[in-house]
Amino acid sequence: MKKETLKQQAYNIIKNKIITCEYPPNFLLNEEKLKDEIGASRTPIRDALSRLEQENLVHILPKKGIMVASLSIREINAIYEARMLVEPYAIEHYASKIEKERLQYFRKIFQNEKEVRGRIYDFDDKLHIEFINAMDNEYFQAMYERIYYQNCRLRILSGVKSEKRIEETVQEHLKIIDACLAEKWTEAADAMREHLICSKRASFMTIIESGEIAL
Repeated sequence: MKKETLKQQAYNIIKNKIITCEYPPNFLLNEEKLKDEIGASRTPIRDALSRLEQENLVHILPKKGIMVASLSIREINAIYEARMLVEPYAIEHYASKIEKERLQYFRKIFQNEKEVRGRIYDFDDKLHIEFINAMDNEYFQAMYERIYYQNCRLRILSGVKSEKRIEETVQEHLKIIDACLAEKWTEAADAMREHLICSKRASFMTIIESGEIAL
């Protein structure tokens, strides 16, 4: 394999392990162990870790090692602060570019209780990304990609949502979609803000109860 291919492979493997919390927050990574796990030399591993540090997924600590980035209360606040700025804006200014057939597709999914219940995270992500992609702005998309990966870690650490919260999430998404279908963009943006506020509150409650997140 070419060196670039090995670098990308090492990056993808380590990143996936961080996002899925196989390497949990504050976990110390060891270069030698990473070499054995991934089957790569030191150069691709170091290149991958350097890229992951730029994405705020690891911190390289002099004389200590490589630590997986924490998910503190401050981090969670920062994630939702960024989402509150970007996602309602995306809806209000760009959602009109999304074809109504696409919105109807999402509406049918969220109306199908059996279909959505077991894959709520998957469909949730797809709808939110639909609004971000409608912006056709690589800077917003790059920023949201970083938010997305941190949010994946947060979801895994907070565990499965309660039945009550799943139902609330479904209804919140339907409210956003229906406002978009009616071309009430300000109303749809407000509905997205409400959804994010509720999502943040639920994440805090679950994560604090679990004791996994530092203050």
